[in-house]
Amino acid sequence: MKELVVVAIGGNSIIKDNNSQSIDSQEKAIQEVATHICDMLEGNYNIVLTHGNGPQVGLDLRRAEIAHTVEGLPLTPLANCVADTQGGIGYLIQQALTNALVTRHNRQAVTVVTQVEVDKNDPNFQSPTKPIGAFFSAEQAEKLQQANPDWHFVEDSGRGYRRVVASPEPKSVVESAAIRTLTENDYVVIAAGGGGIPVVKNGHGGFQSVDAVIDKDLSTTLLAKELQADILIITTGVEKVCIYFGTPEQKELGETTTTAMQRYMREGHFPAGSMLPKIEASLSFLANGGKRVIITSPEKLPQALRGETGTHIIQG
Repeated sequence: MKELVVVAIGGNSIIKDNNSQSIDSQEKAIQEVATHICDMLEGNYNIVLTHGNGPQVGLDLRRAEIAHTVEGLPLTPLANCVADTQGGIGYLIQQALTNALVTRHNRQAVTVVTQVEVDKNDPNFQSPTKPIGAFFSAEQAEKLQQANPDWHFVEDSGRGYRRVVASPEPKSVVESAAIRTLTENDYVVIAAGGGGIPVVKNGHGGFQSVDAVIDKDLSTTLLAKELQADILIITTGVEKVCIYFGTPEQKELGETTTTAMQRYMREGHFPAGSMLPKIEASLSFLANGGKRVIITSPEKLPQALRGETGTHIIQG
């Protein structure tokens, strides 16, 4: 029986900097990730791959805003930008993986454009705080507000006005059963890109999209729980998690326990804007039956899965 591994790849692993925004640059970065995923499959695993889309969805929104300003074309709803980037990034990963897999494992990759249900009464909808898209003048923001009464704008550090959206907590992954069926048939699945397309129940047994963004690590953890995955891997910019970071006492963590990580959290070792959400997601996965969480950098994925590096968190 193959173990199921869910792997979260950050959007910044695909667009590394402002000089790497072209499709050609993204393709090269993705081919590197695909090589690491193929190496991981040398073990007895099935893999579900999720990815971020922060840089890409920002570009998508900016294109729509420029087209609206210059040509009067309609703005693209945020949920559609998430869907577009899911499909676009998923296609690049799917093609790179399938090309690599066919010569090594005789398996195929497939992308599932994934909806993630949120609660329409989530308090984040009443107090949206997540900035997206471009900066606008006060006049531009006022016109957009009149055309889109449900939108919210805030002044951002003297640089202009920026739209803010909600970041609600994910409740369920609509396509999780389909994703499970694909993994059981040996497909490598790309799913829940960018945290998933946020949807709410429409009162008629179906769903409708909402303008929001969902935290990728939270959605990935939720998907891993629903799939009853064995291992969750969260990639970040470092090979191992550190405590006392940036001080002479800095220490890398290898294998550690949930109890130890909870203590490190209380002691304030993990910054709220970077490592803390990953640790919280890790502990949530393990508390719901997961066997192991690995946190490492994308280029160290195969070695980390073999136990040679990375921070490994287990129950205890």
